[in-house]
Amino acid sequence: MAIDTVESPSPSQSLSSSHFSSARHYYVAVDRLQFKMETLVDLLGVAGRRPSLPIVLCCSSRDELDAVCSTIANLPYISLTSLYSDLAEAERASILEKFRQATLEWNQNITVHPEDEYETGNQEPKSHMIVVTDACLPVLAAGEAPISARILINYELPTKKEMYLRRISTCLAADGIVMNMVVGGEVVTLKGIEEGSGLVIAEMPINISEIL
Repeated sequence: MAIDTVESPSPSQSLSSSHFSSARHYYVAVDRLQFKMETLVDLLGVAGRRPSLPIVLCCSSRDELDAVCSTIANLPYISLTSLYSDLAEAERASILEKFRQATLEWNQNITVHPEDEYETGNQEPKSHMIVVTDACLPVLAAGEAPISARILINYELPTKKEMYLRRISTCLAADGIVMNMVVGGEVVTLKGIEEGSGLVIAEMPINISEIL
């Protein structure tokens, strides 16, 4: 499996406790690994239908990134881009800037029909998604700005709380929503992140629309 090299998060990449406490953290329990991609598609079938909604999905490996992109590319209500180590610097900067513009658009229009769902044939703007590996997260210490998505999906749960917090600090708006996909024994890892970070990670409501 091809895995991008990941640097350890630096203290400068941490956020204030107010940022983490403002965000809402949830987990989605997946019975078996083979159902994980199907569960993601179901999740995006609700969350991804919000017009212009900015979403970041984090993977730990390039292989998983490729698999996710291959599946999501077929969803008509999502505009998809990806960040990985092979990208030229100019292309990376362009992708990040376009996504930041998408978050500004979302923030400016958040009160306009927030409950509407995408319907085939209408002209509602697609939701915007970046799929990224940990190695390619924005580097705050190098002067890159965070991208402040409304939703952060941890498709692959990080094994350490430091990486969990780094994903939040670089990708999530202060009042955003974190959705953690958890398979089997990862419940122990999730509990460790929760306790080590002082966060409350609740079970995702059956009606996801309640939290969007």
